[in-house]
Amino acid sequence: MEPARLKVEPENDIRASPPGQPVPSSKLKKPLDAAIYATVALGPLLLAQVYGAVPSWLLYSLLAGWLAYVAAAAAVVKGRRSGYALALVLALLVLAVSLPQPEHYAFARSGDVLAEATFVVGSALQVVVIALASVSLLRSRA
Repeated sequence: MEPARLKVEPENDIRASPPGQPVPSSKLKKPLDAAIYATVALGPLLLAQVYGAVPSWLLYSLLAGWLAYVAAAAAVVKGRRSGYALALVLALLVLAVSLPQPEHYAFARSGDVLAEATFVVGSALQVVVIALASVSLLRSRA
């Protein structure tokens, strides 16, 4: 008779991350991962829209922020818990920087549907990341 084997699921695999770091609960993991990946997917669209329309320092800042989100997504793919914390910090920074900008609200008045959609969808994704990552990280610490 063969000994019973323990099934190890990736989100519960203690080898996936250093001990002591929170990991999202399995109910929140899929939508949180999807929001992080969608944010990364939206980045090139944003960069293409602003290319030539903003100063080079701002373009490089946006590129650096997008690359940081790519790093967070890569950590999430690898099962690293630190990816969720990084995504949470980045989402907070994105909203703190973008929401106060009056230029972003001018898109709606100017009729630039693609720019407005990018802003609205991107902001909504950041809110989802903040909400799910916060709840998830708090639950896993309790």
